[in-house]
Amino acid sequence: MTSQIFPSDVQQSLDLVGIFVFALSGGLLAVRKNMDIFGICVLAEVTALGGGVMRDLVIGATPVAAFSNLGYFVTPLLAGLVVFFLHPEVERINRAVQTLDALGLGLFCVTGTAKAHDYGLGAVSSVALGMVTATGGGVMRDVLAGELPSLLRWDREIYAVPALVGAALVAVLTALGSLTAATGTAAALTAFILRMLALKYGWRAPRAWHRNGSRTSEE
Repeated sequence: MTSQIFPSDVQQSLDLVGIFVFALSGGLLAVRKNMDIFGICVLAEVTALGGGVMRDLVIGATPVAAFSNLGYFVTPLLAGLVVFFLHPEVERINRAVQTLDALGLGLFCVTGTAKAHDYGLGAVSSVALGMVTATGGGVMRDVLAGELPSLLRWDREIYAVPALVGAALVAVLTALGSLTAATGTAAALTAFILRMLALKYGWRAPRAWHRNGSRTSEE
């Protein structure tokens, strides 16, 4: 199966690290929204697992991995507890959290695309689900917190675009029969580097222009 890019123990370890970091971001938003411990854990779970759950439901991979693997379900709860007790410290290392989040973005767009392909989807659909795997949890987090999803906001650095690039690379590699641990890692690193460059240089997606040549305003 192409989705088994890495050895199973390595794959699970990487998944758990990515899930933990995604969950931290969900928990931190819950703290900013003044939620209680239940809300923190819910947002941590949704952020960490939402994208993978959506992917698995679409491709019919049931029961979904988030609920069939206890480690996947428990890890976000642990992250939620870390945020509940240590959120000032976690906020102080936010840059490190963003870096690990970018690594998770790269990993999940690659494995999500490969898994969708294994379930018979074409290249375009696999790429779309790879992007959903990497970003869907963040969208669900923002919606539950009553915010416009970050990846749709013009004033935030690009997030979905790096995932889309990484997923597209996987689709091309799969079509060429060249998807291996090395090339899959390269695709993940490409998405990671794009995200980090976006954070460093403030890269944003272009907005629509009015006919008079000015950009649409944001009130």
